[in-house]
Amino acid sequence: MPSPSPSPSPKRAPRAAASNAVRAEWLRRVHAEYRSAAITQHLTLWLIQLGVSPDLIHDGLRIVKDELAHARMSHATYRAASGKEAPVLAQETLGLRRSSSEPLHLAAARAGIEVFCLGETVAVPLFKVLREGCTVPQARRTLDRVLRDEVRHRDFGWSMLDHFLELPFADDVRRLVDAELPTMFGRLQRNYAPPSAKGNDAIDAEDRAWGLMPPARYGKIVERTLERDYAPRFAARGFDAVRAFEAGRGG
Repeated sequence: MPSPSPSPSPKRAPRAAASNAVRAEWLRRVHAEYRSAAITQHLTLWLIQLGVSPDLIHDGLRIVKDELAHARMSHATYRAASGKEAPVLAQETLGLRRSSSEPLHLAAARAGIEVFCLGETVAVPLFKVLREGCTVPQARRTLDRVLRDEVRHRDFGWSMLDHFLELPFADDVRRLVDAELPTMFGRLQRNYAPPSAKGNDAIDAEDRAWGLMPPARYGKIVERTLERDYAPRFAARGFDAVRAFEAGRGG
């Protein structure tokens, strides 16, 4: 009796076509990851100059390597989407600014709070949602790596704030947070929830497969992060994030 013919191998689902929106978004992410690496490198230099905990400094240097890996993987995803352009970085954004009259510890605290306590904290749920709908292998690998690292980047920001609140200039840092947190939240809301994104809940299935999501979803995630992360984390340190967030809406 002849042996049965082997079952045909299942065909791999065709990869979703990459739109111009996909290529634009992944190229933007390349730029953003380079900028994050440069800013973190600059902030870590300030931490060295302040003589803070070596553990915090080592964590900052590790984050620089993470961001460069994210830039490399994001560029590979862009190329997989048939992107041809080389990244053109705005050099004036690749660093931190500080006035000559501002104490270094306040400049470092401001950068750490806005970039990490705010930006990297909301990045965790943002990248989680981006990854959930992503099925293109190269894009999924990139988002897997970014999401894994963002948790550690978030924790770095809160550890830095805690460390600063234990140092002799803690009262200066507290006054800075009280005075500037509304403005920081205002910038965050304008970046993630601009008026043009309101009601824009639609996205093509192919774009979703490449790791994009509707513009309006970003604002909803920011609001949820206020409730789940910002409010309790800042409250544990003696700050009212809800009031600051509401004050930042009109900024």
